Amino acid sequence: MSSQFIPVGPFDYVVFGGTGDLAERKLLPALYHRQIMGQFTDPTRIIAASRAAMTDQGYREFAVKALREHLKPEEIDDAQLKAFTDRLFYVSVDATSEQGWDALKDILEPGKERVRAFYLAVAPAIFGEIAQKIHDHKLITKQTRIVVEKPIGRDLASAMELNSTLGRVFREDQIFRIDHYLGKETVQNLMALRFANALYEPLWNSAHIDHVQITVAESVGLESRAGYYDKAGALRDMVQNHILQLVCLVAMEVPSSMDAEAVRDEKLKVLRALKPIDEYNVERLTVRGQYRAGASSGGPVKGYLEELEGGVSNTETFVAIKAELGNWRWAGVPFYIRTGKRMATRVSEIVITFKPIPHSIFEPAAGRIEANQLIIRLQPDEGVKQWLMIKDPGPGGMRLRNVPLDMTFARAFDVRNADAYERLLLDVIRSNQTLFMRRDEVEAAWRWIDPILKAWETTGQQVQGYTAGTWGPSQAIALIERDGRTWHES
Repeated sequence: MSSQFIPVGPFDYVVFGGTGDLAERKLLPALYHRQIMGQFTDPTRIIAASRAAMTDQGYREFAVKALREHLKPEEIDDAQLKAFTDRLFYVSVDATSEQGWDALKDILEPGKERVRAFYLAVAPAIFGEIAQKIHDHKLITKQTRIVVEKPIGRDLASAMELNSTLGRVFREDQIFRIDHYLGKETVQNLMALRFANALYEPLWNSAHIDHVQITVAESVGLESRAGYYDKAGALRDMVQNHILQLVCLVAMEVPSSMDAEAVRDEKLKVLRALKPIDEYNVERLTVRGQYRAGASSGGPVKGYLEELEGGVSNTETFVAIKAELGNWRWAGVPFYIRTGKRMATRVSEIVITFKPIPHSIFEPAAGRIEANQLIIRLQPDEGVKQWLMIKDPGPGGMRLRNVPLDMTFARAFDVRNADAYERLLLDVIRSNQTLFMRRDEVEAAWRWIDPILKAWETTGQQVQGYTAGTWGPSQAIALIERDGRTWHES
């Protein structure tokens, strides 16, 4: 089974921060793969904008080096590489001054009738300034879009301020707030599983589901993000955006259609239904952790404070939360969420645990009956497993086994597992906002997160140490086990 790829009309993609890490690791490879799949039509252009002095040819050489470094050798096709780099152009622009903006306007002028997208792969602090300069230099056409990466603010007030700044320049339907988790194939399959099958949706409620777990674990530490991360922490960096978006997709009601507004309306209801966590329950419902020296698959690793080189920090590199929704569908069903750095392995998954059968007709010798689980793996090895009880084959009486119905996408489909950015970058061109966050979604998420941050400060809740290469502090285990449940560990 293979996929068909539909070409899109000509467009200009302007990437601010075109020489940065995100462009090098994700954006250029994603756009190159869309070139290979035949989705670009002439005269599509990708225009990198950055402060560095560089020629078009210099940027093309930069792009070739990036692609050869971040793609597998078999993914490089010399003819396609040449066709792709011929689409690349470069302009030196200083986002904080007037330097280079006239040159950018001159490059864009010949394509003023086609779709124009500005991707801000830069520090969030200058999102507003770039948006204003795009407006001031009259670069906005009827078919212009702007793409902004997370974080959208660091609290509710700053998120509202940024949204207002963007809103003064662009219409809401022109603003694409990107969360690459929503572009992952398995996340899309969660919606297909729920809404395209008669099997799951009748069971998707508190009468049949015992609890939900969402884990986003990283095995890496700070890497090159120390300056940003110590001011953010795991709650801001991962929970406010990635994880809450996954909660929305698990918990949302059935939308009236796949129209972007219909889907985002239902996600917003989930965020508004989250029960508050404040100073009165924060220590019971949340755990903060910070990794210490330990080991990973590559050998010994430093602790957070050693990597930070600052000596003192109460920033959390791990957070676990017991969240609940105050609505009829999910009343009494806990959502256990956790995320952390330097954990035992790199994995992102959603585990739906169904309630146990009310009565067993089998003899004890048949074995323990496990609760059914639906496990949705986002990374690595994207796929879905439905765990079921079956009879162990063979004579000799009834013996029960818990086995998975396994659909790993790389094996089930004759198609390359595309990176999330590939889908999202072209959804911007198509003006499809289904997988992007709306302004009120972002602000609703912060309205739930802000009281947790304030409560940590008010109560003085400290980070708990955990050894690098483990699943977090022991308090996170206690968080779920005092409810008679355990974390799923891959």
